[in-house]
Amino acid sequence: MTDEEIKDLSEFYKVFSDPTRLRILFFLDKNSPCNVNSIASSLSLSSNAVSQHLKILRLKRLVKYNKEGQNIFYRLSDDHIHQLLSLGLEHYRELDV
Repeated sequence: MTDEEIKDLSEFYKVFSDPTRLRILFFLDKNSPCNVNSIASSLSLSSNAVSQHLKILRLKRLVKYNKEGQNIFYRLSDDHIHQLLSLGLEHYRELDV
């Protein structure tokens, strides 16, 4: 890997270090597609906070969205994100045994 790739990958993984973003990602993994209000109410967060985190997740291409009229529905970008979440959780649980 090049130094640039290492730097970019490091920035990518930083997104996973925020507990709220992880909660949103795991929620979307099980409940896609969802709009901001559904995510916010399900996770007991403000819509503003969810929107800010979704913006970061969109910029890092972890989530995608579709507009349907006035509503915007979010989902994980692809199966790679699901796999990252699943493998991370599996690894964590194995360490806890």
